[in-house]
Amino acid sequence: MLDRINPAEIFVPMTQPRSRHLVDPELQPLVDMMPNVPLTAELLPMMRTTMMAPVADPTAARFEPTEHMVPGPSGAPEVGVLVYRPAAASGPLPCILHIHGGGFVAGTAAMMAASLGQMIAALGCAAVSVDYRLAPEHPYPAAVEDCYAALAWTVAHADELGIDPARIGVMGESAGGGLAAALALLVRDRGEYSFAFQHLIYPMLDDRTCVAADPHPFAGEYLWTAPNNRFGWTSLLGAAPGGADVSPYAAPARAESLEGLPATFIATGALDLFVEENLEYARRLLRSGVPVELHVYPGAIHGFDLAPNIALSETARRIRMDALRRQLGQDAQESTPQGTS
Repeated sequence: MLDRINPAEIFVPMTQPRSRHLVDPELQPLVDMMPNVPLTAELLPMMRTTMMAPVADPTAARFEPTEHMVPGPSGAPEVGVLVYRPAAASGPLPCILHIHGGGFVAGTAAMMAASLGQMIAALGCAAVSVDYRLAPEHPYPAAVEDCYAALAWTVAHADELGIDPARIGVMGESAGGGLAAALALLVRDRGEYSFAFQHLIYPMLDDRTCVAADPHPFAGEYLWTAPNNRFGWTSLLGAAPGGADVSPYAAPARAESLEGLPATFIATGALDLFVEENLEYARRLLRSGVPVELHVYPGAIHGFDLAPNIALSETARRIRMDALRRQLGQDAQESTPQGTS
């Protein structure tokens, strides 16, 4: 089937979006070149191959992770994880349990190897990145249970990994941010483990965004669009989004209570499709007594922080690293004040 697909018919130019004038000036040349990629079951295998490949990095040898296959959920296959630890580090280190993005339907732990390796070297921490099962082949609860299994293995092997189990936090971007938030809820409710923090980058939290009666008129026109969002949620849930019986461990915004969750960092773009669900989650966390650091970047689209040599992206990356230093308890003297930007 895929050999009969003409790429020119898939990657069609964007029509004039109404939010174009709101995009950060440095990002505008990039968004003008962005293709309109309809995410469908037919095209998903191609997108998994071409859009989620690992990013080459000439310095990656310094940050080479070790690969492990760890016990999966009961009755399920083993889960792949990549473990990062700075070569010169000594003693038990704080650790980031990382969950990659990809709309619940794509992506690998390996695709983040370069950025995660550089991050742990700069922070002086360890990281465990999870290769969870993808939808639609493996709908909820496969992904979040795989992440829980990876956490259980990390805690059980903390001594040999050189990790401080009292300083493990969870982090993710996009769908990975949604899974990180879901995992934090699951960990709170099962009571077997605990997270020191959750670090959520434009997290995918709420399936009801797909069926909002009054959708944001300017958000979600680039990279991750409303049709793609519906495809991702439908794949994860195995049903149309917006139903009455969606679990909060699939869509964290569905949780009745957010009390008892760990201190939270949330960053999102003002033009990201997820901006309103991210703001609402931050508001609810604050009203539940959870410490929250929230950043909303003007003119920013989904994935904007990945763009190189863009001032807004560099600012977001710097703020993120400062926040992680605070959350990990590393080099707190160099951190920036908490607040909303």
